[in-house]
Amino acid sequence: MHSIWLSGAEWLAVLRIGLGLWWLESWRHKDKKAWFERGTGITWAADVAGKHKWPVVKRGFERFVAPRPRLMAHVVVYAELALGLGLVVGFLTPVALVAGFLLNLLYFVLMIHDWAEQGQNAMMALISLAAFGAMAWQTWSLDHTIGLF
Repeated sequence: MHSIWLSGAEWLAVLRIGLGLWWLESWRHKDKKAWFERGTGITWAADVAGKHKWPVVKRGFERFVAPRPRLMAHVVVYAELALGLGLVVGFLTPVALVAGFLLNLLYFVLMIHDWAEQGQNAMMALISLAAFGAMAWQTWSLDHTIGLF
């Protein structure tokens, strides 16, 4: 593959790093005190799930998230941080790409009524899929440096 500035593998690394920065921004802009102490993120998600047009979303939320709101708040917040860091530095990249893809699909389904959120999550999922398929951990990554993948 020929390109003007970087090689194809380097452009894939740029895409992977950009996706990681997107996850880090998602983590950065959350009010952690509100999420952890007041449960605002899970309360908001409960409201969205309760009004969702697909009953399976409400049932899933009530079964898995509602019984453990503090744990789920930590899982969401720290998953976004871990995904961001993993993708930026290229550590456990395939795992981060698959986990990010699944988290974006979950967000996509939860936010089915919000076109802006759907667009963001669809793009992030698509980037995860492309980066995974192209093995974007082969350039500029700890995975490649230490021979992990």
